[in-house]
Amino acid sequence: MTTSAFLYPWDVVGDPDAPARIADLGVGQVTLASAYHSTRALTPRHPHHRVVTAEHAALLYPPGELYWRGRELRPHAAGPWAPGDAFGRAAEALTAAGLDVHSWVVLAHNSRLGADHPETSVVNAYGDRYPWAPCIAQPRVRVHLVALAAEAAVRPGASGTELESCGWYGLAHLHAHDKTAGVPLDDTAQYLMSLCFCASCAQGYGQVGLAVAELRAQVRRALEPVWRGGPVADPGPDLLAATRAFRTRAARELQESAVTAVRGRARAGFQVLLHADPRPDRCGANVGVDPAHILGVADGVVVPCTAGPGLLDPFAACGVRDAVLAANLTVVSGMGGRPEALADDAARAAAHGATQLRLYHAGLASDADLAWVRKSGAVG
Repeated sequence: MTTSAFLYPWDVVGDPDAPARIADLGVGQVTLASAYHSTRALTPRHPHHRVVTAEHAALLYPPGELYWRGRELRPHAAGPWAPGDAFGRAAEALTAAGLDVHSWVVLAHNSRLGADHPETSVVNAYGDRYPWAPCIAQPRVRVHLVALAAEAAVRPGASGTELESCGWYGLAHLHAHDKTAGVPLDDTAQYLMSLCFCASCAQGYGQVGLAVAELRAQVRRALEPVWRGGPVADPGPDLLAATRAFRTRAARELQESAVTAVRGRARAGFQVLLHADPRPDRCGANVGVDPAHILGVADGVVVPCTAGPGLLDPFAACGVRDAVLAANLTVVSGMGGRPEALADDAARAAAHGATQLRLYHAGLASDADLAWVRKSGAVG
């Protein structure tokens, strides 16, 4: 079973021992970030640093000036955390160690875009903007994300790609110093707080028969009990169904366009996977999709399985021949992972249809966590 370990370029660049250490885990592939959001990350074994602060969403390679010339929205190059062609240098070192490299591209999660162009962000029913969440219903945002996917995915040294956040982003963010957990939000409340009310979304709601002013009022009424500590009020099946119809259409347009654009720049055989969740209303890194649709668009999916392999079942039930169903398992114990149980978790994922494994995240894991991965015998 093909197994890939996630890495950042800064896990490799400047550490000559990193490629061999990753290869020694038994994995045959690395999923290496080429476009990534802001983060603060540990580098437990790097000879020159222990913490890397990526101050804003950025390309981890030099942006193509000709490619981006004249475009209204442009990505930013990385700062000192990934100077120059950090992706390219890391990919070359990993390839020399016998590892296959796939790019890892984060799309609709970009606080720098929201800061530079606030009008591109999701706006909730209360008028609050989410600067980390570009609204994918806006045509110019979609054009930007498709262009970003194509350039960041097809990098020298990469034989495939994984597209993360290729759909709606919402309230949940893991923001620095996050203070949003004081009032618990169930799945319905999270969905309602993630609905966007920008001009493009207002037009889209109108196309499915929803008046935006009344929709905003309905959402607020449904959420009002939550702020008092109670359950969300039933917003009604018509509201949920109609908003999901519009949002699903917008997400599909982005996903289809992004995959087509990547394949248009890639050589034959370049693999394109999406990080995905089979529950269509889900927002975030693992975007909600219709399994049958997405497996007809991309070569497969990467599915979160740390909490259990059940999310694989709807994808496996589609019976799409040769589709990649990659089970994503966290192997960082400090982030809720179970590296000591990797063999059992991998076997359970395979029983639910997984054809590949993803290990999150070889650069963040401690030596003890990586030792469990090596001992597991589950990777290869």
